[in-house]
Amino acid sequence: MFKSFVINPPVFYGSILIIALFLAIGVVVPDQAGEIFSALQSAILNAFGWLYLLAVGIFLATVLLLCLGNYGQLKLGPDDSTPDFRFVSWIAMLFAAGMGIGLMFFAVGEPMSHFMLPPTAEPRTIEATREAMSVTFFHWGIHAWAIYAVVGLSLAYFGYRYNLPLTIRSGLYPLLKERIDGPIGHAVDIFAIVGTMFGIATSLGLGVSQINAGLNYLIGLPIGPQVQLPLIAAITALATISVVTGLDKGIRILSETNLIVAVLLMLFVLVVGPTENLFRDFVQNVGLYLDTLILRTFNIYAYEPTPWIDSWTLFYWAWWISWSPFVGMFIARISRGRTVREFVVAVLFIPAGFTFFWMTVFGNTAIAIDTGIAAGALGTAIAEDVSVGLFQFFQYLPLPALTSTLAIILVAVFFVTSSDSGSLVVDSIAAGGETETTTAQRVFWCSLEGFVAACLLLAGGLGALQSATVASALPFTFVMLALVWALIQGMRADLAQEHAAAAASHSPPAQPAAGLTWQRRLALMLHAPIQKEVERFITKEVRPALDQVAGELSNRGRETVVQEEENGAIALRSHAEGVRDFVYGVVLNKHQLPSLRAGKPQFRYEAKTYFSSGARGYDVMGMTRDQLITDILVQFERYLNLVQSPESQLVQAAPEHSVEV
Repeated sequence: MFKSFVINPPVFYGSILIIALFLAIGVVVPDQAGEIFSALQSAILNAFGWLYLLAVGIFLATVLLLCLGNYGQLKLGPDDSTPDFRFVSWIAMLFAAGMGIGLMFFAVGEPMSHFMLPPTAEPRTIEATREAMSVTFFHWGIHAWAIYAVVGLSLAYFGYRYNLPLTIRSGLYPLLKERIDGPIGHAVDIFAIVGTMFGIATSLGLGVSQINAGLNYLIGLPIGPQVQLPLIAAITALATISVVTGLDKGIRILSETNLIVAVLLMLFVLVVGPTENLFRDFVQNVGLYLDTLILRTFNIYAYEPTPWIDSWTLFYWAWWISWSPFVGMFIARISRGRTVREFVVAVLFIPAGFTFFWMTVFGNTAIAIDTGIAAGALGTAIAEDVSVGLFQFFQYLPLPALTSTLAIILVAVFFVTSSDSGSLVVDSIAAGGETETTTAQRVFWCSLEGFVAACLLLAGGLGALQSATVASALPFTFVMLALVWALIQGMRADLAQEHAAAAASHSPPAQPAAGLTWQRRLALMLHAPIQKEVERFITKEVRPALDQVAGELSNRGRETVVQEEENGAIALRSHAEGVRDFVYGVVLNKHQLPSLRAGKPQFRYEAKTYFSSGARGYDVMGMTRDQLITDILVQFERYLNLVQSPESQLVQAAPEHSVEV
């Protein structure tokens, strides 16, 4: 079985080794494991808590600046790429990404915890309510999504614009060049896998604790490892079945149904709760959040140290950082063809907006119940065990048995989909960015996620899971800071190339340098080429023209090759040290022709150019060989004008991978 694995051995085995070292603590010294993990977390947060806070502030500032500046117009893909999904569908998927086990676990638990024990206010007061909701918004707002946006933007930009593998190391290409395929690149991917593994394990631990609390409420099952471990095994088995049988469509339908049920559950609470007050509370909560945004971003409580920030804010930032490869890859995969501005605005504000309303509905209703009919009983129960908060909350609303059952099902399905999707992401990173791997590999990672969650729960409960998350997120924080710098460098290079190329010629850089005769243009208008004609043109005219230019460049001491790409394209690639390679490629492209008649769609076929910068290509179908050579030389001259200009220092060497068109 292992012989058929598609893996990057240093990353695969390195990740397994580090994960095993964490788990060994629970096996070798099970009685002291909880204390060891707790001491590890305290040591890391005492030494590097400020770094987590500062790094997240940098992430948010960076993505906002990229969105608002000239970089916002750049595409996540070639300049002429179009989005893979309609805007509404794309927004719906981002919306779905904002839902998960965390929102179910903390919807009631976090606002009530802060209400009972706020960081600075007097407990159970009006000021405590304000602080509870503004802190909850802060933890689940745009800071969390800025973390995901950094990884997602890096993956999408370098993956789709330069066709690098969808793996974390690709985002560091402007800084590391070819060294991304060496030890540094391996270490980056190992940090991503380890962080993701413990981040997902933490979510699974929270989920199974909440399911256990719900089953205790409904049917009296005891709360403890004797129930939680079989639950992990059962739900991990369901995720494994999804992996083995390839029930992607079924899981997707289940996920979408789960999202609908979650929204209906929220609307139910909105209707039966203090509806009018909740809308007013929402407006007030948004105002409080915006008013304290900058202060909370950098407030480490340096002059008044409190363990509160370690238990909440710093844990959350570490958790989001560890989850970022998972969520980042998801949003990158659905965002090809979007502009940087579209990406940032949608990723930051749409899921966060929904989360704000979700937290208001559950959190403010819970506070109203606790200060009213519950007379403090709800807050007391949550202070003892956060996982029971949602089910204790439902007891004060109509149909508690039904809503509690739905909540258990929701958490279980989120558990399954998180494990299944998480195994796909981790497997892809461990395989060097490959998405087509063996089923056995995904089963392995899926099973390992459940095993890690079970071991850490035994070793020290949720505290051990949180400690592992905080520890695993530390090295990846440095990776993400490097991703920020590399992303800025890559985008600066693209803007510099666009400006220099435009200045080098009076004609737009997207236009062919040598055109067709008017007679030939007329002929092409009257007779749209079919696929075989374009293929024959590429073989008979384009290939010889590229070969001639490549031969002459090689004779003059410049290493140049003509090669066939994975997508059937053919490209001339001239290597250069320290700057982007010169690439002139031609690929068979088709687009559907408009028609007023029903029936089989008609297509127009083109021989379309592409370049290493991702700049918009054009159709060269019908050019003579000499015209093609002239066009190649003009594009090469534009390239030389760029790399020899003062701005050339911004242009990083491009990877030797094909460019998607």
